[in-house]
Amino acid sequence: MVDESKRLKPKVIAIDGPAGSGKTTLASLLAKTLDYLYLDTGEMYRALTWAALRDQVDINDGGAVTRLAQRVEIDVHPSKIGDGRVNDVLLNGQDVTWEIRRPEVESNVSIVAAYPGVRHEMTVKQRQIGLRGHVVMAGRDIGTVVFPDAELKIYLDASAEERARRRFSENQARGFTLPYDEILASMRRRDEIDSTREVAPLRPADDAVLVDSDELSVDEVLKKVLFLLGKINR
Repeated sequence: MVDESKRLKPKVIAIDGPAGSGKTTLASLLAKTLDYLYLDTGEMYRALTWAALRDQVDINDGGAVTRLAQRVEIDVHPSKIGDGRVNDVLLNGQDVTWEIRRPEVESNVSIVAAYPGVRHEMTVKQRQIGLRGHVVMAGRDIGTVVFPDAELKIYLDASAEERARRRFSENQARGFTLPYDEILASMRRRDEIDSTREVAPLRPADDAVLVDSDELSVDEVLKKVLFLLGKINR
């Protein structure tokens, strides 16, 4: 029997935005509320970056990183481990969920994600995961490239200063001691790379709903999106 409540919901909800805007938190809460699959596509780029660093592949060699992307298996599943994670990120079957959050990954992931060949390979993998069922997918080009036909597209933004503050607090909680000023500089560098890259630059889709999270709590942002879903369902 078809679940009517699920049939009326969008098959794909795309949430895009810059690093630290809160899209990961929003997407995970929304997926939990709707009983959807949650996928942060940035985790897949992070996993590839971690693989390149681990295997001593030159981050600045686009061809080498693309060939690595073709070889590795990257998958994401809902987690049953109670250590604060939402998903398990698997690299060739190995759990790398926390490794991909290390500062050295953070500082190199935008370089890796800018290569056209890498983006092509990751888009294929992301679409394969998305086809498993109803999904909330967070990233930087979901509404523009990966799932341009998504029924609901959100572009979640926040100032660089606020995003750096959030990342600083997150790092402290995990035992990383990178200074705030370095995080802010890295955030601005990443914004520049992400928004000016030749392939799939960071930008809102033309039909995306823009949400600024600077002055909003997580609950307030979630309520805004649930309200939009209510309008769609009607």
